Amino acid sequence: MTRKTLHFLFVPAMMTVLLAGCSSNLTSSNLTPTAGTVPVSISMTDDPPAGVQVLFFQVSLTAATLTPQTGSPVSLLSGSTPVQIDVTQLQALSAFLSTADIAPGTYTGLSLTFASPQLVIYNQSDTAIASTCAVGSVCMLTPTFDNNTTSLSFTSAPFPVSVSATSPLGFLVDFHLDTVVQSDLSVNLAATNGVSISTPPPSRTMGFVSGTVGTVNSTNDTFTLQTAWGRIFTVDTGSSTTYGSFPTSACATAGFSCVAQGQVVQVGVSSVASGGVITASSVTYLQEATAQSAEGTIIRLTPSTTSGAPPIGFDMIMHTSWGNNSNFPWGGKASVTLGSSTTYAIDSNGFTLPTGAAYTFSGASNLAVGQTVTVTVEPGTLSNNGGGPGSNGWGPPRGVSFTASVVALQPSQVTGWITNVDSSTTSFTLGVGLGLLFAPWPMASPNAVSFNVVTASGTTYTGFSTDSFSGLATNDFVSVNGWLFSPTTSGGTPNIVAQSVVLRSNMWF
Repeated sequence: MTRKTLHFLFVPAMMTVLLAGCSSNLTSSNLTPTAGTVPVSISMTDDPPAGVQVLFFQVSLTAATLTPQTGSPVSLLSGSTPVQIDVTQLQALSAFLSTADIAPGTYTGLSLTFASPQLVIYNQSDTAIASTCAVGSVCMLTPTFDNNTTSLSFTSAPFPVSVSATSPLGFLVDFHLDTVVQSDLSVNLAATNGVSISTPPPSRTMGFVSGTVGTVNSTNDTFTLQTAWGRIFTVDTGSSTTYGSFPTSACATAGFSCVAQGQVVQVGVSSVASGGVITASSVTYLQEATAQSAEGTIIRLTPSTTSGAPPIGFDMIMHTSWGNNSNFPWGGKASVTLGSSTTYAIDSNGFTLPTGAAYTFSGASNLAVGQTVTVTVEPGTLSNNGGGPGSNGWGPPRGVSFTASVVALQPSQVTGWITNVDSSTTSFTLGVGLGLLFAPWPMASPNAVSFNVVTASGTTYTGFSTDSFSGLATNDFVSVNGWLFSPTTSGGTPNIVAQSVVLRSNMWF
């Protein structure tokens, strides 16, 4: 098997270890840190992928420790439950993983241990793989670690580092999977130039974490949040915390009173404090307590038997479910049926989207391959279709099917080159090569597809000489996180309304 045949399997990623001070950057906080310790948090983000055929890549973080100059290593993960990380959803975002209290002092190294890698791919190569994954099919793979190389240790620059409550510090650990993944599909973390470490810019945020609301303390404006992997955080809010997407049934006015036990929410993490406390910059409603829903990327539309009619369903690769729901396996394929009572919505989370036909999501005709959507299950329609890797490590993705009661458009992530900048409309053209999409896009040409990226007053920019629209330039390699809208005409250019634009100056694959 040639390296060219395996090219679509490679997805580089980075681990962000953020060492943050104790103070909150909100205007009010009701929790105080524990004296004598410094909170240390772990987040993860991702560099651009190297294959249109990579639909899903997950790995579990089982251990993360800092080595002090004197004394025993200090764990940065609370509890023994591994943290499952969906790398493919981190092109332009960061996922907050954990926080722990450590003593101030000098630390000489960082050790990370990983397990359970999982890949889902779309085979657009010219040959079947492992006599199982046919050309043009979606397949799941469970790779093995070569020579049991599951752990990484970093002891050279930027180590040693000094940690104190007044000197926040972070690390980026970059996975170059075109080097780490071997020709036999094993994973060798010790491969030369496979993994590197660097220091991120101070402006990098701590990312997002989703989970189920537990205890709500209205006196202190705090609540507990349990993640799908079993971690429990105390979430501290303040007057600067924003609240998004809460229905009127939850509250009349956006605020802490919207939060209730059993809800599933996403928290934007602005800082950490001692005792597993995270400070929320935002709290976004995702799901009511009794609902079943999953978030994923559309990879195929199910055509109607009536010519010219909108699709009657779609397939999506599931990236997220909440409440540790085993009915929705991450990386599995959901076959979704659309009914006459299915409703459609855009989860804008307070972002002001442009108006007009080009930015409409009100029915099945507005669906497109590559969109990220949250789908709520019509009660009584969920069934398990089986699937999963076989004895040779390959197989179809685990499958479920159901009828959708609600389909909500979420931001998608796309990476490519800026081919044109239009200052008059504050928009730019994003050219995406064959190797840079997470879904088999119906391309006009075999090598590329273009998007019209529209920016707004709420769009954020990271990594540019000027972090604003004026900092964009032709040939910049960027990741865009935003709402993807289908073309208004056959063969037209899809629009993305950008929530954030991130410069990828190193262009790692």
